[in-house]
Amino acid sequence: MSIQPVPAFEPPYLMAVFTSVRTEADGGYSETSARMTSLVKEIPGYLGHENAHTPGGLSITVGYFRDQDALDTWRNDMEHRAAQAKGIKEWYESYTLHVGTVERSSGFVREH
Repeated sequence: MSIQPVPAFEPPYLMAVFTSVRTEADGGYSETSARMTSLVKEIPGYLGHENAHTPGGLSITVGYFRDQDALDTWRNDMEHRAAQAKGIKEWYESYTLHVGTVERSSGFVREH
């Protein structure tokens, strides 16, 4: 299986860009991250997400949602809220969240 970006979707839709720097603490981070991925995939209107990590420790996750209802469902999920609280308490040195509307979307996949 090759790595592929999330495909282009028909705009408009929303994106949530979560950029973070982690602490040294792990304390169940990997398991919680896997659980959050499983949970968000169950939300109607969730379109996908991508992550990238820099060698210096910056992590960027971009989640794509069809509409505000889908994003609100994710934002208000109780397990997600608990993970956010633990992140503030233990896992993150810093983070930012940016939410915006995608107005244009296109893509390309090379045929092999």
